[in-house]
Amino acid sequence: MAVMRLGRKIKDLGITGPFTRWYDKNTRENRMEEIREYAGEMRRLLADGARVLEVAPGPGYFAIELAKMGTYRITGMDISADFVALCRKNAAREGVEVEFVQGTVSKLPFAAQTFDGVFCSAAFKNFKEPLTALIEMHAALKDGGIALIVDMNHDVSGALLTAEAKKISRSGFERWFITNTFRSLARGAYSKAELETLIKQSPFTRHEIRAQGIGLYCYLYK
Repeated sequence: MAVMRLGRKIKDLGITGPFTRWYDKNTRENRMEEIREYAGEMRRLLADGARVLEVAPGPGYFAIELAKMGTYRITGMDISADFVALCRKNAAREGVEVEFVQGTVSKLPFAAQTFDGVFCSAAFKNFKEPLTALIEMHAALKDGGIALIVDMNHDVSGALLTAEAKKISRSGFERWFITNTFRSLARGAYSKAELETLIKQSPFTRHEIRAQGIGLYCYLYK
């Protein structure tokens, strides 16, 4: 069993301490194009002015990029107090207004039917109680709302992982390190079939899952 799959059985996995700064730097240097694509996809799905929740925003760049695209009312919620503080700092630097709060996806600190959209990337595989997370997201959504979960694909091929590492690596050692990191993350991630099983147990009655690159895009409709 992968370490990540074992770890999430113990508790929701949050990032704290110096690793938050490393994660922030790595995101800015290697993932901004990807994050802007996520923001563009949510912009396509939601009307301007929509209320949006990002679960586990990390350093907050998705929420920041989406805020630049319209008049969305955005909240980011992370289990890590260190990340919440970093998110607020990053949003202030970028001159956008986003609310960042601390909380857990196992018990979202929001009233029912608050949000038009919910977004979560690269974090769903870390949740101790994934079904509870889906139930909480469903409750937080307004009728007619949509949740988009993007995460690694457990069944991704080695060739795709290597190709993705080549896009962002600068040296042979770094490419090797990134490729092996991707492999480790994929081992701890869900397959499409596993996500289908979880969703069937949740209140979501309509969904779509598609593979893209090394990840899965999971659209959940309320």
